[in-house]
Amino acid sequence: MRNSHSWTVRHNVPIMMSHPPHTLVFVHAHPDDESLLTAGTMAKAVAAGQRVVLIVATNGEAGLTSSHLATGLGLRRRAELAAAADALGVHRVVALDYPDSGLNGENAEGFAHLDRFTIAKRIATILDEESADILIGYDPAGGYGHPDHLQVHRATRAAAVLAQRPPQLFEATLPREPIAKVVRLAAKLHLTPSDWPDGEFDHAWTPRAEITHRVDIRPFMGAKRQALRAHASQAGADGTVRTLAVLTRVPGPLATLLLGTEYYVKVSDPKSAKTRASASEVS
Repeated sequence: MRNSHSWTVRHNVPIMMSHPPHTLVFVHAHPDDESLLTAGTMAKAVAAGQRVVLIVATNGEAGLTSSHLATGLGLRRRAELAAAADALGVHRVVALDYPDSGLNGENAEGFAHLDRFTIAKRIATILDEESADILIGYDPAGGYGHPDHLQVHRATRAAAVLAQRPPQLFEATLPREPIAKVVRLAAKLHLTPSDWPDGEFDHAWTPRAEITHRVDIRPFMGAKRQALRAHASQAGADGTVRTLAVLTRVPGPLATLLLGTEYYVKVSDPKSAKTRASASEVS
């Protein structure tokens, strides 16, 4: 990525080139996370001749949806993931098939409660199979703090160290300040649930000043919106308005304004304390 609008450089050679090809591995928690956070980057990489691999930890069977779609939700979301990946041109999709932990980690057998290094070894095996150059996980906040997103952050950082040829590590994120501002305004207008705590998003995502890379995906908005629409089960949940529904319905110019940039932080030290693990645990 360059520090403005495209993927970074390795030894000052842009990797968004067809020669030599590189392999990018994206790790996500649930189907639809890939489309919300990184779809444009994935489509852009594919168009540039790069190999794109998508790892998804769970099938999202605990996700919110309409009551008539709740039965067999995991299988439905797995099919939606395949459709989204096709829209983006993803070369390989790997479903790790861990149980969805639920929004608050209520499933005690879920992905968030498993040993991160067991997960990391599976991810590292895929990195080795693919000779991965770039690995993309989640920021230390787990975005908005979902337990499965936090586990992706921990496991992906460990996997970056365990791989035989450690890849460059980036973490997908969003700028914190505008999101927190919008949520506070929505709360004042009584547009958020009454039981939401004050400052719900004040510590979510990443402070704008810490974001290292911004990817301009405006030429790939069509692919991103197609991928978002593929996740139809997540567009409604019996009387609630879902983010995905809003993003798929807004007019094109506004969608480009909201979604036309994807954000990342380059991680220089995957063994850092933010993994909450000692270096000896991943050696």
